Amino acid sequence: RVFLPLLLLGVILPGGDNEDGPTSFHLIQISTFVNNTWAQNQGSGWLDDLQIHGWESDSGTAIFLKPWSKGNFSDDEVTELVDLFRAYFIGFTREVQDRVNEFQLEYPFVIQVTAGCELHSGEAIESSLRGALGGLDFVSIQNHSCVPAPDGSSRGQKFCALTTQYQGISDIIERLLSETCPRYLLGVLDAGKAELQRQVKPEAWLSSGPTPGPGRLLLVCHVSGFYPKPVRVMWMRGEQEQPGTQQGDLMPIGEAAGLNCRVKHSSLGDQDIILYWGHPTSIGLILVAIIVPSLILLICLAFGVLRFMGSHRIGHD
Repeated sequence: RVFLPLLLLGVILPGGDNEDGPTSFHLIQISTFVNNTWAQNQGSGWLDDLQIHGWESDSGTAIFLKPWSKGNFSDDEVTELVDLFRAYFIGFTREVQDRVNEFQLEYPFVIQVTAGCELHSGEAIESSLRGALGGLDFVSIQNHSCVPAPDGSSRGQKFCALTTQYQGISDIIERLLSETCPRYLLGVLDAGKAELQRQVKPEAWLSSGPTPGPGRLLLVCHVSGFYPKPVRVMWMRGEQEQPGTQQGDLMPIGEAAGLNCRVKHSSLGDQDIILYWGHPTSIGLILVAIIVPSLILLICLAFGVLRFMGSHRIGHD
């Protein structure tokens, strides 16, 4: 009895608009402290999941990964921001190293900071900042207030208390979150719209994967090359989606009749890509997967028999 595993395989290009949620810009800081004399700061800027900025830590210089990464900011504004972040990284490193004992930190450790803003429907923009130690949140800034993480850690409380001693820095952070980030987000979406709003239709095809075992065949539905990122790939029987079919699900081939792989994507409009299982091409895949190995085996046997007969004839003569 031959069984058919159902497998969906999507190859996703980075970036793209999120049609069902907010569009965001956020900066990610990863600061690694190895000991009291060595630390490294890494920085990057992201539009949704598309990286558009980097940070050269040795020289303290921003890297613009797209021609439109500066948005509608002037060169002077960009220079001012780069200088600000360079000074921030220097001051942040020094402040953390000076307060290792106060915050009960043990080398080596990693501090992560994510800060940015999100554009929701109606152009409402929300800003946020989160700080984490070793991957666990310990503080966030919400509604212009510093809020310790709810895990009860004293580090978050100490950090929020510390911010009151640096009101000038807190004001700069607040201005960056509530004014600079929203203005930049709207500007970069406009500057990069030719690339960000492009539509690339996906390519889809069926293939037979490696045989999972005796009497079993693997059918793979491939989807690749599409933009933007959101895509939906489904196994269907007629017009009914087959719920819960995932990699490794098995189905007798006799029950696979009428199955099709359906691909939905914004570039396709209402014209979904539908690949039918049972189409001559699909049947051909089964024939190739089953018959070709058998033919190879028969050919090898035939050569073996001929060689044996030839050597036997020579010996007889």
